[in-house]
Amino acid sequence: MQNRFWRLSALIISAALPLFAVPAAPQAHGVEVVVEITDMRNTRGTVLACLTNEAERFPSCRDDAHSQRLSVPANGALVLRFRDVTPGTYAIALLHDENDNGRADRAFSMIPREGFGFSRDAPVRMGPPSFDAAAISVGASALHQTIKMRYML
Repeated sequence: MQNRFWRLSALIISAALPLFAVPAAPQAHGVEVVVEITDMRNTRGTVLACLTNEAERFPSCRDDAHSQRLSVPANGALVLRFRDVTPGTYAIALLHDENDNGRADRAFSMIPREGFGFSRDAPVRMGPPSFDAAAISVGASALHQTIKMRYML
């Protein structure tokens, strides 16, 4: 009789536990930022892309552990997808690395030889645009950006 009591008690307690359990916190997931690249001058090399929310790391994203980086062949459909981006303010920098050496080649140490682009098609004057000029706001739903690749030489 006592054994049956303990089994019945254990059954009642195990059935009631879910009623008192604290619900798990919902998993925070970011959104997708889709970038369509236009005006590529050729299909050689690779397109390197960086999305960052750190103004002091823009546009190179150097030493930015929180940035998202993508590398895609320049000969495909040029649509990039940054996934699981948490809401906030970001900027995107693109480089058409035509010779696949992993860096931006320059003429006379200043003028880019390869294509580049920035979110919001931020203007380039005497150097890359500021983070604020290229800043985009990522909210709760997917974001689409069209970025024109520019060439100076």
